[in-house]
Amino acid sequence: MATTAASTTRPSSLMLTYDSSSSSAFPQDLTPSLVSFKPTKPLFSTFSICPLVLRPNRVRRVSLSFLKEPKSEPFHVVSAALAAEAEVDEAVEDEALKGADGSAAPVTVSKPKKGKAALLLKRDRTRSKRFLEIQKLRETKKEYEVKPAIALLKEMASAKFVETAEAHFRLNIDPKYNDQQLRATVNLPKGTGQTVKVAVLTQGERFEEAKNAGADLVGGDDLIQQIKDGFMEFDKLIASPDMMPKVASLGKILGPRGLMPNPKAGTVTPNIPQAIAEFKQGKVEFRADKTGIVHLRFGRADFSEEDLLVNLLAAIKSVETNKPPGAKGVYWKSAHICSSMGPSIKLNIREMLDFKLPANS
Repeated sequence: MATTAASTTRPSSLMLTYDSSSSSAFPQDLTPSLVSFKPTKPLFSTFSICPLVLRPNRVRRVSLSFLKEPKSEPFHVVSAALAAEAEVDEAVEDEALKGADGSAAPVTVSKPKKGKAALLLKRDRTRSKRFLEIQKLRETKKEYEVKPAIALLKEMASAKFVETAEAHFRLNIDPKYNDQQLRATVNLPKGTGQTVKVAVLTQGERFEEAKNAGADLVGGDDLIQQIKDGFMEFDKLIASPDMMPKVASLGKILGPRGLMPNPKAGTVTPNIPQAIAEFKQGKVEFRADKTGIVHLRFGRADFSEEDLLVNLLAAIKSVETNKPPGAKGVYWKSAHICSSMGPSIKLNIREMLDFKLPANS
């Protein structure tokens, strides 16, 4: 096919003619011809273009510009090229859907999941069958009153050992501030159901007082040295005030375990016999963790519903009484109870705070 070269110094010309009555253009209908083409701006140093001429029934002069939009009249050559490109894309898609033999490719259907893999919540897929069965006994988003919640807790405690009854209170506090820290104790009227081994650090005449009060271990400098060597066979450590300078060296050992004597916890006191009796009878220490949640145990699953109810109300009252001075707004965010191996039961906070025991309890 003939071509025409042009430079930027001399304007080139080209004529494009086509039959307006024809709806499409084909290569065999084209004949060479010359038409004037005058670009408004220099294009390139040299270029070549093929003159396209359609049937010479009617000739129109068309001005081409690469910097202007095409005119409103239909440009059949461009339209035909776009249509051909669309047909090629459709053909490629059709070939992709067909197999090698020309038949439609089979659609792979994933097998339905069975068992724990079919559970919606990812955390439930790691639960035991026993847990998934007892989880059906409660309504997930329901807020229970105190009495029905305790009855449900006892029903869901189905492990092979006697489970502990636990309470978890989420409070509107930030313990990183000193005026929003919560650490206190509560005397459970019905006890914890567990044997507490108490050790006492004292000296002088208080040795005999501690032994007579029922302390399991009593010592002074010798007991401090045993603790430094790794001896930790006790649940509570009580110290007299005159021993605290020596006990300070045990902070790195006892602190992470929650056994460091502290006046707020009632483990630093001059009245050692009373402290021993309280912890033996069911005094429990609690504190808010870094997220503002209090975790404490209030009995065992084999307690009667009345005993668990009394202990739980005592724990709630203690948390309410020891409200930090820096706590603002709504103090209670949520409250849950559960057995140590069972799902949690959400409590109705308003009913929980207003609940009162009968007079004969």
